[in-house]
Amino acid sequence: MSKQLRSKLILLVCACVFVSATNAQDSMPIAEEVRYTQCVKFWEIPALKDLAEQHKNEPIAAPIKAPERKAWEAEIDQENALPQNGDPVRQTVYGTRSGATSWVNKPGMGGGFPPDPTGAAGPNHFVQAVNTSYRAYNLQGTPVMSSLNLNNLWPGEENLGDPIVMYDEFADRWFISQFKSNGILIAISQTPDPEGEFYGYEFNLAQFPDYPKYSVWSDAYYMTANAFVDNAVAFEREKMLAGDPSAGMIDMNFPNVPNGGFRSPLPADADGDLPPLGTPNYMFTLADDAWSGVSDDHIKVIEMDIDWDNPNSSTIQVVSEIETSAYDCVFTGPWNDIEQPNTNQRLDAVAMIFYYRAQYRRWVGYNTMVLCHAVDLGGLQAGIRWYELRDNDDGNWYLYQEGTFAPNDDESRFMASISMDNQGNIGMAYSISGPNEFPGLRFTGRMADDPLGQMTYEEQVIIDGSGFQSGGNRYGDYAHMSVYGNRFWFTGEYLQNGSRRTRIFSFDLDGSTDINEVSGSDIDTQVYLSDPSTLQVKAWNLPNSEEIVLDLFDIRGAIVSHDVLTPANAGFQRSLNVDGLAPGMYMVRFGNGNYQEVKKVQIN
Repeated sequence: MSKQLRSKLILLVCACVFVSATNAQDSMPIAEEVRYTQCVKFWEIPALKDLAEQHKNEPIAAPIKAPERKAWEAEIDQENALPQNGDPVRQTVYGTRSGATSWVNKPGMGGGFPPDPTGAAGPNHFVQAVNTSYRAYNLQGTPVMSSLNLNNLWPGEENLGDPIVMYDEFADRWFISQFKSNGILIAISQTPDPEGEFYGYEFNLAQFPDYPKYSVWSDAYYMTANAFVDNAVAFEREKMLAGDPSAGMIDMNFPNVPNGGFRSPLPADADGDLPPLGTPNYMFTLADDAWSGVSDDHIKVIEMDIDWDNPNSSTIQVVSEIETSAYDCVFTGPWNDIEQPNTNQRLDAVAMIFYYRAQYRRWVGYNTMVLCHAVDLGGLQAGIRWYELRDNDDGNWYLYQEGTFAPNDDESRFMASISMDNQGNIGMAYSISGPNEFPGLRFTGRMADDPLGQMTYEEQVIIDGSGFQSGGNRYGDYAHMSVYGNRFWFTGEYLQNGSRRTRIFSFDLDGSTDINEVSGSDIDTQVYLSDPSTLQVKAWNLPNSEEIVLDLFDIRGAIVSHDVLTPANAGFQRSLNVDGLAPGMYMVRFGNGNYQEVKKVQIN
């Protein structure tokens, strides 16, 4: 590192504050029911493009195997579990709808065993991370910087992996994380440029946070982990975005609910529009009737409600159970689930949990959540059970639609990720492997008004696999789909001549967008400051002239103004008074139950 770069590196040690009493859980490590702590280290990281340029001729750290994903012994009774005569919502035929358009389909970085591919798209970049490196690409899939070791974001720390990348579209910032022994490392970009400067944070936990998964929410970045304690965590988003070295976290113990021995609930991750400030974060976990204490297959809904002013009043609790059609998420194991051609080596389906992400979208009058997980269809075949949940803007989630995508071709589909675009269309990408297919990647989807429970788009190949994996069953560990506008972006693992590879892939479902127009909407809008105190919002080519709402809210989801108006000639113009608002990023949302648009604006 150059003298100039060294001079910019700052390391601060932060204080810790503990709250509340202790709570033992089945002789496992003791942790506080509610604990507030500040970060234990803080860094200001120089521009990554400068680091990448300096290290471009140095080899990336050799891919390593991540610390073992843990599973604990669980009582399982498959003999009497449902379903007994096949998956009741299985889709056995391929969709026939055409029109899905692929835009980027290029190699990603190599990784460890497994690679843990993760990535997110923003207005100008796609950022990918794997075990144990990361890289920024433009929207054509071309690298704009050399690969760097993950631990460049936290100098002096180990390069352990299990990364997650998120684009916080509400603040126009990038989030990158990896775990460490009994701790978490998080980096937040200082600008919208993922090649620029970052703030780095280290937080301590009472137990190793295996398999951490994250989300963007109004009041925090939320995390869950495959651990017994400190497994539901909220990080102080507002302070982290500002580079405040006193940023803290509130961590709690996830409710003691039945599980199959691998516990990794998913926190709701907001796209398009933030929930109103004060909305608890929703978390979701499976409940299979093969597990002790579960009588019917269902989804548990958990609410984590935090209070930064009075952390001890924060709570986490199961609030409801959503009945689903019967499913079997318990494979014969242990982790030898998915068949490959020409070998007896099986692959791990990463079963009994929801695949990352739990994507939340707010609409006018209701909200949606899309989820998916692997199901055992018997005979070494796996399929993907997927769900769209809804609530009527009241937090009472219900099942809107479900399906199991598993065409009758003997191949397994697994390691999936699912998302919804800003028109209500759903895209899903996943791994495929079986008696005739080497491990590769494919995708499908559905339009918002298609028959419920069906993936109506024809299955398309992202890339075919070649050769089988040997030497172990760990595969992928996770995949990741994100959405920017109407463009789906996906990264996952496949095999090339039997060697591990990752792919970066993007597509949309209506064919209406190109690489420079990622919104995919026919609505024309202008959102701009006509003077320092007046925000102009103009829209035309609306689908109709029905009554709409017009909201202005900040990056915490706090409503600044709310109006109800009736467009004239399928358009409208409004002037909003922004005098006195704090400088920062704000969002404008307008629409009704049939459509909506969300636009971002910087107020200085």
